[in-house]
Amino acid sequence: MFDKRLFALPGSKSAIAWCIATSLLLATLMVGQAAALARALTLLWGGSALSGVAAQLGAFALCFIGKQAASNIQAKQLELFAAARTEEFRQELSKRLYEGGAPLTQKLGTGAASTLCLDGIDNIEHYLSTALPRTVALVTVPFVLLAVIVFQDWVSALIALLVFPAIILQMVLIGSTAQEEAGKQHREYQRLANHFIDSLRGIDTLKYFGRSNEQADRVYETSEKFRIATMKTLRTATLSGAVLDAFSTISLAAVAVMLGFRLVDGSITLLPALFVLVIMPDYFRPIREFASDYHATLNGKNTLTQVLEVLGCSAETAAKKESHTPGLQVDAPKLEPWQELSVLTFEHIGISYEGETALKDVSCSFGGFRKYGIVGPSGCGKTTLMKMVNRLYEPTSGEIRIFGENIGQTDAVALRRKIGYVIQQVGLFPHMTVEKNIAVVPEILGWDSAQIHDRVTELLELVNLDPKQYRGRYPSQLSGGQQQRVGLARALAAKPSLMLLDEPFGAIDAINRTKLQDELMKIHKRAGLTCMFVTHDVTEALKLGTRIMIMNQGKIQQFDTAKNILEYPANAYVASLLQSVQEGLNFFR
Repeated sequence: MFDKRLFALPGSKSAIAWCIATSLLLATLMVGQAAALARALTLLWGGSALSGVAAQLGAFALCFIGKQAASNIQAKQLELFAAARTEEFRQELSKRLYEGGAPLTQKLGTGAASTLCLDGIDNIEHYLSTALPRTVALVTVPFVLLAVIVFQDWVSALIALLVFPAIILQMVLIGSTAQEEAGKQHREYQRLANHFIDSLRGIDTLKYFGRSNEQADRVYETSEKFRIATMKTLRTATLSGAVLDAFSTISLAAVAVMLGFRLVDGSITLLPALFVLVIMPDYFRPIREFASDYHATLNGKNTLTQVLEVLGCSAETAAKKESHTPGLQVDAPKLEPWQELSVLTFEHIGISYEGETALKDVSCSFGGFRKYGIVGPSGCGKTTLMKMVNRLYEPTSGEIRIFGENIGQTDAVALRRKIGYVIQQVGLFPHMTVEKNIAVVPEILGWDSAQIHDRVTELLELVNLDPKQYRGRYPSQLSGGQQQRVGLARALAAKPSLMLLDEPFGAIDAINRTKLQDELMKIHKRAGLTCMFVTHDVTEALKLGTRIMIMNQGKIQQFDTAKNILEYPANAYVASLLQSVQEGLNFFR
């Protein structure tokens, strides 16, 4: 029932040791309680003085109170342990999901990722606080009680000993099936969550294309699969519980009948017989408690295993990718516009997703103070190439260098703060004003308020937005073009040496698109930085780019000036791309 990696968790060894100590104490108090009650009944049966009976009942009460107190203390300690570990899991898992970015969330699914951080963590907390003590009790309490029963009546001990392995064997046999079915249920639940959340996110699109009913049917189908998996798991859990109850009930009955016959023939006295009868239910109680919570335990174990796998599979990458330890810095040297020092270099870069190759042996260099346009069809690898620059994606082969330094050996967070990043969706925080959105990185870097205020003013003026008018507005109060201008300002806030733009004007109307293109050219000239932008629009790339990179099927087809590309296409693909653009222009003549 345990994932071995559980023992590597902070505080787990102490928690297990505490469980063992508490379980031994509980077993001892159970023995004392049974002994006191058996003596009290024996004295009462023999007609002894009530004072002796009262003393034994007092001892029974003390053992009972001690047992309850020990159980409560154990529960509280494990609740604290479980709460601390699960909170750490929640924080670390959230951190991994945010840091791992698209590859990790795409692998899990949006719904699975959210349920893992919410319901999943709750399952783990229950697992740690409940399954741990019950498992420890299962392997300690019965054996302590059995050792005591042997000294009272070896025949009863033999019956209990013979039954216990049969119970364990049954748990192993049914448990393997239950484990498999619980795993299926867990996967179906996450699949259902993925379908449901994705449906809600795209509900407008589904309605527009008349596919909402079809998607609802798919969600229902997934829900039905989850229901079937849940019922199978519950049936197995019910069967397991019923079999365990049957074993323990029959065993208790056999011990009681055997003791009755032996009391009649005089082979055993009343005191040990009563002691065995009283303590025997405690012998089977850990098994029953374990079985009663078996289903929830399996859910917790499956979730814990998945969380540890997510953290583990991303741990190696994350340690390499998101290290906050002092590392190489990427401060840009001061360059003059005429200098050709290589700002960004790709050396034999390759990357694959689930067996599919996205980039193949890409090598190129980007000089200082230029605008580099990357153009190509969807899926050609242009966005992937860009996302590797700020380490949202990690290459499977090759190296990426910024100012000669391998970014794979740099602090990823420090690297990203030195790179401006603009995306098509802008990604402004809706609950923050324009000023707060622009000031995100400067605030993280510890700039003082006056410096931040001046920088926000400077940037708003740079992107042609009146600081007095727009500083206090929220993103919902801005047009699409204005939001994109704020996005540009935010990307420039920390004075980056490199600007990355991923389809920055893709969602802007034609008129504002042209205006923003012109603004970008002015901003580039005034800010004095290197720009790398991705676009589907060849004419946009030709207009904005000092150098143009044309990509197809994960390879560079041509990397040259607009003039050379237009006059000397490198291959048939480039020629056909330019021809399609020309045909489009001729259509409107």
